[in-house]
Amino acid sequence: MTEWLGLPALAAVYGGQIDSLIGWTHIFMFVLFVGWGGFFTYCLVRFHRSRNPVADYKGVTSHTSTYLEGGVAIVEAILLLGFSIPIWAAKVDHRPPDSEALVVEVTGEQFAWNVHYAGPDGQFGHTDINKIDLQSNPLGLDHSDPAAKDDVTTVNQLYLPVNKPIIVKLRSKDVIHSFGVPEFRVKQDAVPGFTIPIHFIPNVTTAEMRTRTGNPEFQYEIACAQLCGLGHYRMRGFVTVQTAEEFTKWLEEKSKEQSAPDPFK
Repeated sequence: MTEWLGLPALAAVYGGQIDSLIGWTHIFMFVLFVGWGGFFTYCLVRFHRSRNPVADYKGVTSHTSTYLEGGVAIVEAILLLGFSIPIWAAKVDHRPPDSEALVVEVTGEQFAWNVHYAGPDGQFGHTDINKIDLQSNPLGLDHSDPAAKDDVTTVNQLYLPVNKPIIVKLRSKDVIHSFGVPEFRVKQDAVPGFTIPIHFIPNVTTAEMRTRTGNPEFQYEIACAQLCGLGHYRMRGFVTVQTAEEFTKWLEEKSKEQSAPDPFK
């Protein structure tokens, strides 16, 4: 269905159901467009002045339009109750337990995405607003906290393992941003003062997608889908989906690199 809809290549579990809903909505809207267009044309001909030179105060007695409107309402109810609400209930409201997923904190700011991993110990270190440094510590990670010793932070680079549930906890430091990765069929606003979780399961590695698309430079892109200021156009992040082994190796290496003492201090 993604082909005729012109959607980006699908790279996440459950995305097919979202595509199906989008497809059925397009089909219904096309039928509705043709139907109402035909009805409008019929009315132009049927009630043209040349056919009705004298006003008829009795009007139309047929209930055809009422039946048509009722049919439209039924189809809309089917789309809402049969597709949208079940998908929302099953795939949005019921996220996997943190213990069964990779939990990543992503914080938007003008104009970058700050990514925070708990590290090999699985515990997020404490953050302190007073320790924020836009260049060296944009999240204010408290390095004196034992849980923060192996934490990993990146800017505009989100690494994920394939075929594993991912929970992204979204935050914002300033204005409303919007985290969107079209291939995963996810998009969610990051609102100041709130932590908003979203979840998905990526099932196509970056390397595999490059092969599928024939584009050796392909990258999953995090697009800010909310106008967030003059630099909105350059607020781009990138997602690299790896095998489980590659991701574990990357996380361990990054953790050792960032926990090592700075020789220049």
